[in-house]
Amino acid sequence: MPSMRKDLTLFGGYHSPQVEVDVRLNTNESPLGPSIEFLSDLQAAIQSLSLNRYPDRTAARLREALAALHDVSPDEIFIANGSNEVISTLLLAYGGPGRKAMTFEPTYAMYAQVAKVTSTEHVGIERGLDFTLDLAAVLDANIKYRPDIVFFCSPNNPTGLDEDPEIISKLAEDSNPLIIIDEAYGQFASFSALKLARSHSNIVVSNTFSKVWSMAGLRLGYLIGPKEIIDNLWATCLPYHIDSIKQAAGLLALGHLDAMQATHDLILAGRYQFETGFDALDVIYWKSSANFILFRAPHGKGDELWKMLVDGSVLVRNCSGWPRLSDCLRVTVGTPQENDRFLKVLSEALVELRSEVDPR
Repeated sequence: MPSMRKDLTLFGGYHSPQVEVDVRLNTNESPLGPSIEFLSDLQAAIQSLSLNRYPDRTAARLREALAALHDVSPDEIFIANGSNEVISTLLLAYGGPGRKAMTFEPTYAMYAQVAKVTSTEHVGIERGLDFTLDLAAVLDANIKYRPDIVFFCSPNNPTGLDEDPEIISKLAEDSNPLIIIDEAYGQFASFSALKLARSHSNIVVSNTFSKVWSMAGLRLGYLIGPKEIIDNLWATCLPYHIDSIKQAAGLLALGHLDAMQATHDLILAGRYQFETGFDALDVIYWKSSANFILFRAPHGKGDELWKMLVDGSVLVRNCSGWPRLSDCLRVTVGTPQENDRFLKVLSEALVELRSEVDPR
């Protein structure tokens, strides 16, 4: 058999284990599907497409609609198959052998994975004890390692915390690194980095249709940044990489803002529902600006609590084995009924776990 690259032979890749349960809250998706009106419009749009023809290579109509939404030029938007392809295209264009990408850990694991696949050296800098960033530490790391690319995930996955815009702005004064701000969960956050991108030529901001747009299954993402960077991405990506159905779906979604806002509001209410429940159950958690919450199991029982939740037919993400996240689990906001089910099963599991420690 042909041999694989030696640096990838023992590489497991990114995956999120799935098991059959009634309530799946482990992958940060929208709890609701697209509206019936959207699906009806999409069905009609598909019937009118010439699928025997290649799609519009640069998704012009979708870029124009996104440009109007974000008050930028269509030339400042790149479209891809989900924000993960945005990341991989950026690293293909600006990473590679002899170049470095810097992340702040813990954060989204795909940054390090794509760096490895594109032969980009990865440098991981530890966050503070509270998972926030310190300005001096960020600037010192930039001077020490001289990265070509710096990733910020805001809100950060898996901690849910917003990044500090002042730290990003200060780092951007050094024109050497390309600063990528991943706003996959930006619709739930307290600020958007688009203002930073407009005022710094080395900042780009990625986004996705996978969350409040309820389109994770269609894989559609985009990047906003200076025209010069966007042009380089179009030159790097494969031709016709955004199919006609996907372009039609994205364009139609932008005409259903009311449904998106309703999903957004439901998720924020569910996040508050979790916070209230965690407080009542005396569970340690991190205040989130995303559609998920990271929390810690008591008494070093992270794996055991995850299994007990699964036994109760509720699936969350087990982060217990990740660096710095010992005994931590991450739960995605679901529907009100799913959230109730999670809190009920969690409450019952905690009673059992705590009784094992203190059987009185």
